[in-house]
Amino acid sequence: MNSKSILHLDLDTFFVSVERLLDSRLVGLPILIGGTSDRGVVASCSYEARAFGIHSGMPMKLAKDLCPEATIIRGNSANYSKLSQDVTDIIKEMVPVYEKSSIDEFYVDLSGMDRFHGCLKLAKEVRQRIIRETGIPNSFGLSINKTVSKVATGEAKPNNELQILEGTEKPFLAPLSIKKIPMVGDKTYQTLRNLGIRNIGTVQEMPLEMVEQVLGKNGVSIWKKAQGIDNSAVQPYCERKSISTERTFDKDTIDVRRLEGILVAMCENLAYQLRRGNKLTACVTLKIRYSDFNTYTMQRRIPYTSADHLLLPIVKELFKKLYQRRVLIRLIGVRFSHLVEGGHQINLFDDSEERIQLYQAMDKMRLRYGDRAVVSAAGLDARTIGRMYNPFSGQPPTLLANRRQ
Repeated sequence: MNSKSILHLDLDTFFVSVERLLDSRLVGLPILIGGTSDRGVVASCSYEARAFGIHSGMPMKLAKDLCPEATIIRGNSANYSKLSQDVTDIIKEMVPVYEKSSIDEFYVDLSGMDRFHGCLKLAKEVRQRIIRETGIPNSFGLSINKTVSKVATGEAKPNNELQILEGTEKPFLAPLSIKKIPMVGDKTYQTLRNLGIRNIGTVQEMPLEMVEQVLGKNGVSIWKKAQGIDNSAVQPYCERKSISTERTFDKDTIDVRRLEGILVAMCENLAYQLRRGNKLTACVTLKIRYSDFNTYTMQRRIPYTSADHLLLPIVKELFKKLYQRRVLIRLIGVRFSHLVEGGHQINLFDDSEERIQLYQAMDKMRLRYGDRAVVSAAGLDARTIGRMYNPFSGQPPTLLANRRQ
């Protein structure tokens, strides 16, 4: 049986790299991207900022204390999504099977390509083409499975590459920290450290039964990964079926006018993302979380559309129906789901030529100047919207907001 050849490719400090493409003055500076309030967290940071002990997920307040001179950027999901899609298009064109595990991370199954091209040579060509055509630095690891390749990518960074030859997986992993094993979070790491275990090599030498006894059901998976064993397959990429955005307030509010303005801004932005991705939605969901953390949602099925003037009344109607408590609100969110491919379906009764031209003009301005370049008067005060879940990125939430001036 021929061995596998799995590539793991990661876009280095992706959000930071995108911001530096847009503004070269940021190159070499400590950069923090994320929410700027006391409740905000660091979504991404530059290597210069990491030198101060800052990492993703850290409270922004603590990060600013550690590095007061850091440049803080709220970020813009439209820019990140566009660059991520550009990279995805390159990978899609060059490789047979790929998995997009996040907005900036990919697995590629190159098994059998040695007969035609050479796995390492192809991996290098993919990496260099991404750099050449997008300007985004990236690193890769190449080995016989996903786990070893991912760890190798981490060791290759920044902006480099590393191949782990078959049969050398265990000695490669042995001297590394146990925290390098995928699945080992802070709690598991502390459990192992309390037992005096620092390096992966120590786990390799432990009996499987002992690791399982200490770590429970995850112990078997962690032990196998420490041995360099991982039989999981590269899952062919498929797009998400929903797109959403949420806003958590710095201070809980009952200001209905403000809430409605933010909902308008959310709806307009999501509708624009649909049109840009050539998508239509058939279901609108509204979410409210009160100050006591009770959370309520309400949804409505609708004819497929991506038009602001059809979606906005639905969002406003759901808000009026759902918000019946005079309790402070902590979070609001909007989600469009049941997405399908397709452009805006012109309504022969309601849509005029002027309306269609207006949408096209607004979207053209947003594409050129940013997704908040054109907004309704009702949404003007919503300078920052929140976190957006983009169905076209293959991943997780990305920050949606404007750079702090």
